[in-house]
Amino acid sequence: MENFRETLLLLISVPIYALIIGGELIYSHLKNKQLYTTKGLISNIYLTALNMGLDILIRVTVLTVLNYFYQFKVTDFTSSIILYWVLLILLEDFMYYWLHRIDHYCRFFWAVHVTHHNSEEFNFTVGFRSSVFQPLYRFIYFIPLAILGFSALDIMFAYSATQIVGILVHTQTVKKLGVLEHIFVTPSHHRVHHASNVKYLDKNMGMLLIIWDKLFGTFEAEDEKEPVKYGLTTNINTYHPLKMVFHEWQQIVKDVFTKGNFKEKLLYIFGPPGWSHDGSRKTSSQLRRELKAKQTN
Repeated sequence: MENFRETLLLLISVPIYALIIGGELIYSHLKNKQLYTTKGLISNIYLTALNMGLDILIRVTVLTVLNYFYQFKVTDFTSSIILYWVLLILLEDFMYYWLHRIDHYCRFFWAVHVTHHNSEEFNFTVGFRSSVFQPLYRFIYFIPLAILGFSALDIMFAYSATQIVGILVHTQTVKKLGVLEHIFVTPSHHRVHHASNVKYLDKNMGMLLIIWDKLFGTFEAEDEKEPVKYGLTTNINTYHPLKMVFHEWQQIVKDVFTKGNFKEKLLYIFGPPGWSHDGSRKTSSQLRRELKAKQTN
């Protein structure tokens, strides 16, 4: 049954991706927007292949772990199939929000997630530019769903289904979407998420619903007065296949072996990205405070 559902999802999503990517490529060419580069496209395919390969390799382990916790389920929603799937989609998106937020606020996990952000381009194929090693720990956030009474196969299917939406919001060609902006993650919201502007750093973490960001203080609307600048606060300026994946890990090792006392070394690993013991680098919160102070004076 699960193979059938995943195959059906693949058969539906692949033509959609092909059409929208092809359409955006044509639009980019006709309007001279330069939304795509050959090197950027190849790097997105490369990172996607690494992520998918690892995901496939550990799929049995992930399902085994989730099935183990499912045997301790505390409730049963199967009497209402509609309630079951609505709750699963909502709760899976909620857990993804916290996964994504921690990926941004803990440098250890940011070193994994940064591969999704170190492109200075923003187009549909960037949606496939995956956090290569995230499959190794992503499933841990879904263990509470198994305990609540959702099967492992359904959890993974729900994640795959919501990922379709998560990929489709990676575009500059779709403007704001009216009332949908208040409920769902839209291209406008996700452009903010990929920005390196201080105002936009670490905002809009949701994949399907934007309500989590509004509830937990990580929402920022796209401001026409401040165009989005894509990439990192300090861009890597390379398409080297190893550096794209490991550049932040390399910097962590350098920081740990050359700076600070033991506590500070731990903060270089598990503190927020940009933290430094001597203030030579800044976290997103520190950068925002500095910007606010400048605007106030």
